[in-house]
Amino acid sequence: MSFSAYDEHMNTAANADAQELAKFSELAHRWWDAGSEFRPLHEINPLRLAWIEELAPLAGKRVLDVGCGGGILAEAMARRAAHVMGIDLAVKPLGVARLHALEQGVTNVEYREVATEALAAEQPACFDVVTCMEMLEHVPDPASVVQACARLARPGGWVFFSTLNRNPKSFLFAIVGAEYVLRLLPRGTHEYARFIRPSELARWCRDAGLVPQAMRGLGYNPFTRRYFMQADTSVNYLVACRLPA
Repeated sequence: MSFSAYDEHMNTAANADAQELAKFSELAHRWWDAGSEFRPLHEINPLRLAWIEELAPLAGKRVLDVGCGGGILAEAMARRAAHVMGIDLAVKPLGVARLHALEQGVTNVEYREVATEALAAEQPACFDVVTCMEMLEHVPDPASVVQACARLARPGGWVFFSTLNRNPKSFLFAIVGAEYVLRLLPRGTHEYARFIRPSELARWCRDAGLVPQAMRGLGYNPFTRRYFMQADTSVNYLVACRLPA
């Protein structure tokens, strides 16, 4: 390995939190249990998938899912006739994703253990759609991931992000409510300081050459126990961007 390649490897590998990777690896065997800690991901998946498809129909497209975990979104996109690659740095969830796809007979999805920045150097401008959901708030340098996602998209391609807003309401709902009161998520799933304001994410997108196209919020009704898309982006929100052709 050359010194330059070694430096690049170190830089890309550094944009990961070992504790975060370990946290999700410990729960890997429960990823596809819809009644487990990952129930919220299973329940919001149809909503985010429908929104992605509304803006960027997936059939026949080459799609990348960044921070794919156990493959819930990646496999769902593959079932829409997309050719999907899912990437993550947590080894155990990737193993679960591969096994589940094999068991389900989903052959048009592949999984790789690789950093987003490293893949961007290897396969720039190769994907019609790039998704990065519930991942930015778990890495030390989210702006670097945004830049890499932009480099991975083809001209005219779509890039989708979802994350958590940073304000008192999101602290109350996403941490106190979701982790301690309703117990929708394990305690310690999120760190408030890593939440990202929409204005910050929009600036990172523009700096990366992406043009924000749409933004939606994700809400939860504790009485009906249902998630829903909404205009309010004060807690969970999704952003759709496009790389100019």
